[in-house]
Amino acid sequence: MSETTADAERDARLVNTRHEDVNPNDIAIGVIIGRTSEAFDFFVYAIASVIVFPRLFFPFVDPLTGTFFSFVIFALAFVARPFGTVIFTAIDRSYGKSVKLTSALFLLGTSTVAVAFIPSYETIGAASIWVLCLFRIGQGLALAGTWDGLASLLALNAPKHHRGWYAMIPQLGAPLGLIVASALFAFFVGNLNATDFYAWGWRYPFYVAFAINVVALFARLRIVSTPEYTNLFQSRELQPSAVLPTLRTQGAAIALGAFAPLASFALFHMVTVFPLSWVFLYTDEGPARFLLIEAVSAAFGLVAIVISGYLADRFGRRTLLAATAVAIAAFSGFAPQLLDGGPAGETVFMILGFILLGLSFGQSSGALAGHFEKSYRYTASALTSDFAWLFGAGFAPLAALLLAANFGLISAGGYLLSGAAVTLLALYFSQWEK
Repeated sequence: MSETTADAERDARLVNTRHEDVNPNDIAIGVIIGRTSEAFDFFVYAIASVIVFPRLFFPFVDPLTGTFFSFVIFALAFVARPFGTVIFTAIDRSYGKSVKLTSALFLLGTSTVAVAFIPSYETIGAASIWVLCLFRIGQGLALAGTWDGLASLLALNAPKHHRGWYAMIPQLGAPLGLIVASALFAFFVGNLNATDFYAWGWRYPFYVAFAINVVALFARLRIVSTPEYTNLFQSRELQPSAVLPTLRTQGAAIALGAFAPLASFALFHMVTVFPLSWVFLYTDEGPARFLLIEAVSAAFGLVAIVISGYLADRFGRRTLLAATAVAIAAFSGFAPQLLDGGPAGETVFMILGFILLGLSFGQSSGALAGHFEKSYRYTASALTSDFAWLFGAGFAPLAALLLAANFGLISAGGYLLSGAAVTLLALYFSQWEK
């Protein structure tokens, strides 16, 4: 592994020997490719958690209970992420970013593609569930390790009056990854009979994930391995700090930074994973049609993310986050009725939800990063991302489905409302946290 990493780093440096200046556009390319690969891995697993895993790994319970169990395992990756930051920060400090990124992306790709080879419960019994848990934890640890600091570097090197525009660039990877993952699953589930799909068809998107990770690895090494970027990381004080001192000194700012985008992150799964589970369990509609609606709606979200950059530069990121939190709170009041309104209502729910998600999610990354002391900014930003995903998104599909199944869809809207309230509180208190 060490020899392979050294070779990759050397090749990356040779490719970039012609680079003399570093500009935000170069960073943006690496950020988008990296985030798209991570999002694709994430959504491939998320979609399978709804339409595949309950049937293959939990056939001994009813479909609803099987989906509950599947969502519990889904959340393990988010629980594992902070521990992954501890592990990969130590690797970064000892061996550098190239070794860290190579090992993290290798673990991510291996953990993802390995899911495709897990035998079903009917073949090896409960061992299949434990193996699935193991690989899901591996994904979570690896996702923490893929934090490369390029998003922070991009924000710091963006023109002063275009910070909002460059802040939205890393977020473009999420809808891009969702579009590809949804389209792939829609193709296989729509063109194969049930027997073939559950026997082998669902496994192909997981194979694709490994190939995408290889491309993402080289794209990122191509940037972070160059002397120019190494110097820029150092001059911008974006070197990793030890986790425990970072938590001790930056804990309050990390907490506020994690809760500030809660409305966005709660909505993230309320328009991706949860509605797919609701439609799959409670309607007679096939998943292929809804996956295509999801892909089209994600395109609206992609455009909304771009617009968020313009709005943030005009009105301020904090103002935009607060405004979108209020809009998400209002959306939570009628979203359940839309989702329960048949194909037309579902389409409106998805498009409106993704537009709101794009406007809020576009500025949710590192919104309060300026509150961190420079010497702790790199690790503090990574931890903030970990905790934001854990508290805002990790248990959202499980919580929303539990509430909706027991108290009706209106209760899922209440869950979304609570996320908007927390965002507004975090933004309010953050004005005194410097």
